[in-house]
Amino acid sequence: MKTREESNAIRVLVVDDHPLFREGLERALGLEDDIKVVGHGEDGEQALVLVRELRPEVILLDVNLPGINGLQVARQLKAERSEIAIVMLTAYHDLEQVVYAMRTGASAYCAKDIHPDKLVNIIRDAAAGYYIVEERRMDRRSVDEWIQSNIVQMAGPYVVDADDHFIPLSPRETEILQSVTRGLSNKEIAKQLGISQQTVKNHMTSILKKLNVEDRTQAAVTALRHGWVRIHD
Repeated sequence: MKTREESNAIRVLVVDDHPLFREGLERALGLEDDIKVVGHGEDGEQALVLVRELRPEVILLDVNLPGINGLQVARQLKAERSEIAIVMLTAYHDLEQVVYAMRTGASAYCAKDIHPDKLVNIIRDAAAGYYIVEERRMDRRSVDEWIQSNIVQMAGPYVVDADDHFIPLSPRETEILQSVTRGLSNKEIAKQLGISQQTVKNHMTSILKKLNVEDRTQAAVTALRHGWVRIHD
């Protein structure tokens, strides 16, 4: 059952750096009369440009993108266009990551192996202003309650600042952590980025605190596992 006329179809932008997956999504969505794929991108920078140019209602956004990751893109998009519905796609499912994505402004968080019919329904719900988590459709109040409940479960009821617990890595911190995954030392990172070693050390201290880990190896593993950085640039 179609929810819109073709002339008033939901405008969707697909952003994923894997061509086969991206093309598969576009083919599946192309079968729906009430959904129109208006474009596609391969990385975070393209996503930001294309949203401004094409003004989609819904963006299907891979979490693990080269350059600016999907979570950082989502945060910037919501700051610029609060009305856009963001459906995050990931190969890695983790409750903390889901909560983080929803706090960032996502309308839904889906595994990449989701059945196309379910994804189509999620796109329709997201375009209509709903939030979808674990196949549950919620309004704004319900999703806020869900987020808060899970923050308490993960971080405990005595967190001084729950927002601070989920602050994403800054673009510079992500850049530094990406270099760490390549095995570069602080000295090499400083030379590569044109900053001092002390600045690198300061950023690393901030990274360890934000990720609640003890050393740079644990930070790199955590970031890779969550899709904040990549093995390959």
